Amino acid sequence: MKLKEATVELAQHNDFHNFVCCIKERIKSSQLIAFRAVNKELIRLYWDIGKSIVEKQTERKWGSAIVEELAKELKVDFPGIQGFSSRNIWKMRNFFLAYKDSKKLPQLVAEIGWSHNLVILEKCKDDLEREYYIGMTKKFGWSRNILVHNIEVSSYESFLTNQTSFDSELPEKYKDQAKLAVKDKYCFDFLKLGEKHSELELERGLLENIKKFLIEMGDSFCFMGNQFRLEVGGDEFFIDLLLYHRRLKCMIVVELKTGEFKPEYAGKMSFYLSALNNQMKIEGENKPIGLIICKDKNRTVVEYTLQDSRKPMGVATYKTKKDLPKEMNKLLPSPEEITKRLERFLE
Repeated sequence: MKLKEATVELAQHNDFHNFVCCIKERIKSSQLIAFRAVNKELIRLYWDIGKSIVEKQTERKWGSAIVEELAKELKVDFPGIQGFSSRNIWKMRNFFLAYKDSKKLPQLVAEIGWSHNLVILEKCKDDLEREYYIGMTKKFGWSRNILVHNIEVSSYESFLTNQTSFDSELPEKYKDQAKLAVKDKYCFDFLKLGEKHSELELERGLLENIKKFLIEMGDSFCFMGNQFRLEVGGDEFFIDLLLYHRRLKCMIVVELKTGEFKPEYAGKMSFYLSALNNQMKIEGENKPIGLIICKDKNRTVVEYTLQDSRKPMGVATYKTKKDLPKEMNKLLPSPEEITKRLERFLE
């Protein structure tokens, strides 16, 4: 009898626990909806203020003093409300001027926070780049710090120029994250290597600077080992570097080459990925991804090599010194092609 009562009591406790969890989720969902609604209205308000200032300056020929005077008046009537300093009002004006001629961006900017908008406005040079970072912030819920980091490491340029087989070989649900995880070019300027160096010297240099190496690789990478041993059919094989990506939940095979990319490198990488998938991948993990990092690459050769690849892999290059000009700018596609890619990626 006591056992039955205990069972009933436990069931009631579990029911109540589930009930509480459902209420909590409902509250969180409601809070998120309310926050988004408030944020949209705030962005619209700042847009309208910026627009009104520009219109008055154009129609009435009012000078810059309008901003200072407006800030003083607003502080008097709204003493407890932040955001109406003269500095922020100037930003509202610049915000409107930057996007007033765009057909798409005025609608998109309301989807992210004001501080995110200011970062994008100040650090990005054109509307297409801004559209990318606005879309990414909305899609992946980037914090302000993550947004700043992605701009500083040129994730926009990397997204447009990187060469991978992810579109055809990875599930829809995480191929976009994989594209962001892999760059087109890595800078190992922390290495003390001459222009000519061996693959062994490169590997040792990266291991001696493992923290800096993982920072350069990007967010969520973990080190699993170097010269990682695989046994297949009684033979031994060794992977240069084996990493793990926490967000993608998969192993990342890194092969280092100090020369130009060759198509046969993809065959060897495909072999490694198959072996890891069959022997080491555990339940809940995604299939491993390969990354071949070379000193140089012919982009057409890489494109043909990856075209029919049956494994998810990318080909990148590395440099040991920072370049002053952005070399990737020469590789960016046309504005029309960028627009198409953004539409497919952010839809």
